[in-house]
Amino acid sequence: MPTTLTLKNIPDDVYERLKAAAAAHHRSLNGEAIVCLETVLLGARKISPQERIARARVLRASLRNGELSAEDIDKFKREGRL
Repeated sequence: MPTTLTLKNIPDDVYERLKAAAAAHHRSLNGEAIVCLETVLLGARKISPQERIARARVLRASLRNGELSAEDIDKFKREGRL
């Protein structure tokens, strides 16, 4: 079960950078903080361009007519995949 964490005394410059990153990635502050923590603590695994392309092709093949619908995009946003 996910746990709730409250952060206090966040330096202003850190908060502003987190806020800007969240806006740039279309995430909430909470979502962006989780991604930042996961990246640092779990280690972001770098994938090769070839692997990224292969994943995109698999995703595209799973879609209707190879296109993303507005519903697909909304679903992926809710899942944190965009």
